[in-house]
Amino acid sequence: MAQDERPGLYLITPAEIELSTFSDRLKAVLDAEEVACLRIALASRDEDRLGRAADQLRDIAHARDVAIVIDDHLGLAERHGLDGVHLTTGGKGVRYARKELGPDAIVGAFCGASRHDGMSAGEAGSDYVAFGPLSGAALGDGTLADEELFHWWSELIELPVVAEGGLDVDMVRSLAPYTDFFALGDEIWGTEDPLAALRRFTAVMG
Repeated sequence: MAQDERPGLYLITPAEIELSTFSDRLKAVLDAEEVACLRIALASRDEDRLGRAADQLRDIAHARDVAIVIDDHLGLAERHGLDGVHLTTGGKGVRYARKELGPDAIVGAFCGASRHDGMSAGEAGSDYVAFGPLSGAALGDGTLADEELFHWWSELIELPVVAEGGLDVDMVRSLAPYTDFFALGDEIWGTEDPLAALRRFTAVMG
């Protein structure tokens, strides 16, 4: 990313939501701040519940020109008119998702802290890669993504990069010149005032 470009906002739903309450909170945030993408990241495996959430959140997002994707569920993305999927398994499945959803769909890949997985995802046709977490609960092998990974990626790779997981204001300020998007979820939804929390992050993005 060019040093003078401001990173975009990418919001992630909580793992558990009460749909009516969350919808109102989401509308307030999307009406106040420019958001590029919303990701449905519910823990539920109930397709009816996921479908209801997809329909309601899609309408809210699309009414505000915000793209919406869902974790891993290609079938739900197709059936419910979402803009694409976010694959949580690195580059695995990117080619298949692209084939199933078509060239215009968004296909993103979470690649932990692995440069190799990120490059593999890009070569397979991913629209972006996400690295993280940056603090808190590490991956299974204890790995956290560090700032150097984002510096390296921004210097050598053109594919957009997303920072997600365990972000705080100081990290966002430091990573802003090297990151195309910041993905924020519990960092804002876990507070009493998600919009105020979001604005604390946007204030340091440049």
